[in-house]
Amino acid sequence: MSDSRLAEAVELSFGRHETFAPRFGWLHKAYAQVKDDSEIFHREDAPVRLGVGKNMVYSMRHWSKAFKLTQEHPHEDPSYRAHVASPTWRARWLLDEEGADPYLEDTGSLWLLHWWLLSSEPQAKCWVPSWYVMFNLVPRSRVTSTEMASVITRHVRENFDEGDWPAPESISRDAECLIKMYALDQEFNPLSPGSFEDLLLSPFRELRLLEGQGKGRNRTWRFTSGSRSNLPAPVLAYACLDYASRSSSKAGSISIARLAEDPGSPGRAFRMREPELTKALEPLISDHPDLQIVSALGQRSLRFEAPPQALAWDVLDEHYGRVREREGFPSPHEWIKKYPGLDGDAPKRVRRKLPQQTEVLEMSEESA
Repeated sequence: MSDSRLAEAVELSFGRHETFAPRFGWLHKAYAQVKDDSEIFHREDAPVRLGVGKNMVYSMRHWSKAFKLTQEHPHEDPSYRAHVASPTWRARWLLDEEGADPYLEDTGSLWLLHWWLLSSEPQAKCWVPSWYVMFNLVPRSRVTSTEMASVITRHVRENFDEGDWPAPESISRDAECLIKMYALDQEFNPLSPGSFEDLLLSPFRELRLLEGQGKGRNRTWRFTSGSRSNLPAPVLAYACLDYASRSSSKAGSISIARLAEDPGSPGRAFRMREPELTKALEPLISDHPDLQIVSALGQRSLRFEAPPQALAWDVLDEHYGRVREREGFPSPHEWIKKYPGLDGDAPKRVRRKLPQQTEVLEMSEESA
């Protein structure tokens, strides 16, 4: 049965990671280069400047966009065919040398990036549909890599036209990459490029979201659930308020059940049930005047006394030492003025279509 939420939530993008899971240092390195050169991912010397192989350049480009740390847009020169990239304001907030956590030393920053990766926002859908399916739409928690690819394939085919279906190999590569990204006890695959390095260098394994059982082709992967001791309450509250803001931009409330169970919710992304969400939020809420957990008719809800998106950033920024109050830190409006390609409402430049050769001859004759 079709689930239209997938079509609404994701961009059809498969296998763009070039089989590489995101590695330590990649996101900061990409941000540092993109903020000074929007064409960096297309430069011939990009491997040298980024310090990685050519295929890894493509992977860094993909992950920067997927985590919503860069946004791609047409070049200001209409004759430049490829899309260029600009760093988003949240990338400035997190990854700048004067930002919240440029080297991702706080595990909470990995949880935050995981949330940004899976989230579907009004101006930025999820760019990893395979990840979205496995975390948000699959009730089963234990699968083999083959079963994972099969489940993703079924959801894609139920929600998109046949002409948009990706090659089966692309979905299989997505399943393998998801495992390499999160599994703490994965096996080294000598046939997979970068498999050994991914085993050592994927920071998202610290989240302990995936664990394996068995060996070889029959090895199964289980999405863990339960309390998350290394997930800071402010990061969880940010995700809950960010999700609530998709329904309303004003003060109000959202049920804990929705936060735990809705596709696209923090409970699905972090694999936390309703009691665990409530318990994790309580320490923060007890000290925050704009947040409450209230009960009515046997249902618990998170109440917020301010617009949820603004409150989300207040809670998150306070956790990281009030980055936005530091000298010289730009507002989102100032950031867009510096990088106008980020302005989704700005008029698009239309590339002038070159006339056909016969038209050129006719014009020349008329001029003569």
